[in-house]
Amino acid sequence: MRDVTIACVCMHSEVGRIKENLSHTEELVQRARERGAELICFPELSISGYLLKDPSSMYDWRYCQELIGAVTDIARANKVLLMAGLVEIGRVEGPFISHVVAGPKGLVGIYRKSHLSPMERASYNAGMEIGVFEYDGITFGVQLCWEAHFPEISRIMALKGAEIVFMPHASPRTGPQEKLDSWLRHMRSRAFDNALYIAACNQVGPTSEGYVFPGVALVINPSGQLIAQMAEKDEGMIVAALRADELNHIKEHRLRYFLPGRRPELYRRLVE
Repeated sequence: MRDVTIACVCMHSEVGRIKENLSHTEELVQRARERGAELICFPELSISGYLLKDPSSMYDWRYCQELIGAVTDIARANKVLLMAGLVEIGRVEGPFISHVVAGPKGLVGIYRKSHLSPMERASYNAGMEIGVFEYDGITFGVQLCWEAHFPEISRIMALKGAEIVFMPHASPRTGPQEKLDSWLRHMRSRAFDNALYIAACNQVGPTSEGYVFPGVALVINPSGQLIAQMAEKDEGMIVAALRADELNHIKEHRLRYFLPGRRPELYRRLVE
């Protein structure tokens, strides 16, 4: 890993207002870039808005490809690594809750939510891969909302070399401070146990689907310490500088870096 500045954006995303959401995404990307951010993460389903009712009817696979291209164009034009969410409709399969990862040179990849919440299982297909992405000397993973509660996902990403795990959310209910307190209970553990940075953000505000999202964002360092946060009812972003030496210090410490001490031969029965 190298030193890098990231931004986590809390954005209001109205369901179905694709063009407005894309335009607003570009505005927020430009603000984040002006503050020095190179990697910019938007919430789950930030482009399409969060919905459970018949997501396949929102658009067809051709238009979905156009949206992926539009996100990629924003990343190219602004010379940043952009992560933004949408309902992914494939030519044959889908819908998926997906996050597009695009950089200055084009599409880096797409992450499909693999662990769906009980409410989402009737509307979406689950992704079948837990992978990581690489961008200019940085290896990172993406987990979507409910997935943050499964420590196995973060561990797999860490074993695949992730130095940062981004956790975009569309998590409604509760107030901003209550949501922040809830996130800290498990996200600190994900960072500390796996020696990596955690960066999370949420949608914000009420939508026509009846959800109200508290605008919460945070960044946690590999020691499990909170280094940036916001908990508001309005849109906003946090920008944080992630330091390579802070990560390397943990990984070089024989008592604070736990992954080398694992005994996989004892864990096999868990997946049999």
